[in-house]
Amino acid sequence: MHIPSSDTVDIEVLTFEKALVSTNDDYDKSRWLYVPDFYSEYRYILGTKGENPLICIGINPSTAAPDDLDNTLKSVERIALYNGFDSFIMFNVYAQRATNPDDMERECNMLLHEENMKAFEYVLQISRQSPAVWAAWGNIIEKRRYLPGCVRSMITLGEQYGAHWYSAGKISKKGHPHHPLYLKKDTPLDDFDVEKYLNNM
Repeated sequence: MHIPSSDTVDIEVLTFEKALVSTNDDYDKSRWLYVPDFYSEYRYILGTKGENPLICIGINPSTAAPDDLDNTLKSVERIALYNGFDSFIMFNVYAQRATNPDDMERECNMLLHEENMKAFEYVLQISRQSPAVWAAWGNIIEKRRYLPGCVRSMITLGEQYGAHWYSAGKISKKGHPHHPLYLKKDTPLDDFDVEKYLNNM
């Protein structure tokens, strides 16, 4: 379990550019993308390296790290491989770690959000073709008022890189995309109109 020790405005948050500088030799850097490369109160990126990644978007990170994936990320990896991708990148609408989303901070730290968007742009640039972005946040997006606005920022960035949005599994009655945790490993990806989804929220 990760329970935030404080709001992120009360700690030093590295810019994405500084966090991208890796100094940790505790994991295989040829395989893993991990930013920042140490366990902290926030995480921008965790994934495997490849030429054709599936970018999965959750709400916020929990405890996972290289070679220590939680069940959600194990499911993400299986579904990415089943759908023909050679790697996965776990990204999140908001970068603060909290195993229970109820523990996320009440107000958006705009510095953390802006640096998270720089991380998202970096991830979009990794893909050689149109980036494949899997919306996978479930009903948790309702936990905080600022989360839909964060998704809006991601849509705007994605448009610049020709991102194609997907969902996997059954859409909820309110239109939310399914969370990855309980999906079968052979779950296909479906087109997802994220713009329409946000407008209907």
